[in-house]
Amino acid sequence: MSSTPLIGSVIGGPKMVLRIEGLVLFAASIALFAAQGQAWWLYPALLLVPDIFMIGYLRNTKLGSIVYNLGHSYPAAAIVTALGFIFGSEVTIALGAIWFGHIGWDRMLGYGLKYGTSFKHTHLGDLDKLKK
Repeated sequence: MSSTPLIGSVIGGPKMVLRIEGLVLFAASIALFAAQGQAWWLYPALLLVPDIFMIGYLRNTKLGSIVYNLGHSYPAAAIVTALGFIFGSEVTIALGAIWFGHIGWDRMLGYGLKYGTSFKHTHLGDLDKLKK
């Protein structure tokens, strides 16, 4: 691969802002979870569950990126959280908070939404270059 950044990838200062936003989202998710009075072991036990959305990669990269992005963008986590508030379910709110926390954790570490070209091509850049 060339040394030029991926087309459509965020670079420089805006990339750092997005990673800081990920940290803020992660911290806010912990605060929301704490407010629900759930057992603390649930948060770390369920934090990686949204990675089940990688399952699409078993078929191919294009489907994998679509399914992955559904589980790693805000709408699904927001729906779960909103349903928790609508129905007064603290456990559902807590699950939504953990889902948001997973997204924030990923963004904070530089793992972004995936392009259909490769699992390592994200809106935050090339994961191979992140390791260097």
